[in-house]
Amino acid sequence: MPIYEYVCDSCGHEKDVIQRMSAEPLTLCPACGVSSFRKRISASGFRLSGSGWYETDFKTGKKKNLADSGEKPPAKAASSTD
Repeated sequence: MPIYEYVCDSCGHEKDVIQRMSAEPLTLCPACGVSSFRKRISASGFRLSGSGWYETDFKTGKKKNLADSGEKPPAKAASSTD
């Protein structure tokens, strides 16, 4: 869920709120009670929850994650029968 920044135009109170994208914006300031609370325009943060979001969920053996790291596996030594 996104984390939105809110600010009150009346008293200057600032607060970060975790809110669904479809939720109506808050308007009532929790500090002064005036309806001048508004979303600030910023780069919204978000919280990932549930399984499967973290690198540790994908670790197997010595791998850091399942994404290609750009390294090629070591070449096998050629066996000689001479």
